[in-house]
Amino acid sequence: MIKEEMDMEAERMTLDQIKALDMVAWLEGLGFAPVTVKKGYEYWYRSPLREEAHASFKVNQQLNRWYDFGLAAGGNLVDLGLRYYGCTISELLVRFNDGGGVGAQVLHLRKPVVAEQQLVVTDVRPIFSFPLKNYLHERGIPVAVADEFCVELRYKVGGHELYGIGFKNDAGGYEIRSKIAKSSSSPKEITSLNYGASSVQVFEGFFDLLSWRVLHRYDDPHATNLVVLNSVALFKRALPFLESHERVHLWLDNDSAGKRYLNQALALGARYRDECGFYSQFKDLNEWLCRKGLLPEHRQRLKVGGL
Repeated sequence: MIKEEMDMEAERMTLDQIKALDMVAWLEGLGFAPVTVKKGYEYWYRSPLREEAHASFKVNQQLNRWYDFGLAAGGNLVDLGLRYYGCTISELLVRFNDGGGVGAQVLHLRKPVVAEQQLVVTDVRPIFSFPLKNYLHERGIPVAVADEFCVELRYKVGGHELYGIGFKNDAGGYEIRSKIAKSSSSPKEITSLNYGASSVQVFEGFFDLLSWRVLHRYDDPHATNLVVLNSVALFKRALPFLESHERVHLWLDNDSAGKRYLNQALALGARYRDECGFYSQFKDLNEWLCRKGLLPEHRQRLKVGGL
């Protein structure tokens, strides 16, 4: 009897073994299927941690790591399990060892954990590459507008040399975008541009800022301050700066996360103003710009708000 108990204890999964389980197979066991797969190893899901209309939860199967862009959080399978079940580590171990964590079904798919491939910026220059200029054109952004806020970055990830449009945050990190890639360099932080104005415009991503600037291209660029959250989950970090303004104009995304933070902001007081009505039928301001905002009559309509 004692030997059987010792054998059972030896078969119990440890935290390290849980971390090594294949995350894609684990999510499949819970009923989550990827919306798309890129590069053969990047699995994109609608987040299992919150409601959303668009896939912004990524699993890198090579690294066996996840990242939720809406929460600005990520990690290994233990981190994900704790968030998904809302439990303690000891409770998570029980779940995986009694089958409730779908551990037994995917144990045979365990992969070795490899070192995370760090993104390293190697060069910063003005936007020059034709593919990046063409990408801006497709997003409805003139290069001259992008030049006000962005640069061209050269960077390396796991030995691969890449390039993209870079937007710098307050901590020196970059949000990086191109037609084929969406990434960021550490550290992750908001971007605030303080011109000493009494009002501030707040955007989730920098393409929404660029879109807003297209629509206000001939206005005084310093008539209002600007904040890009670089992830709606960083909204609380921006609050001390936002609270110093008389008017706070919110241009957040029309998804569950954006609406949740919008409602939280509006509850803080009358200084917070919802500007999402102009693009209520679209995901965000940039999508509105690409689909409708390029028409002169729509530009004039949007110009009424925000300043």
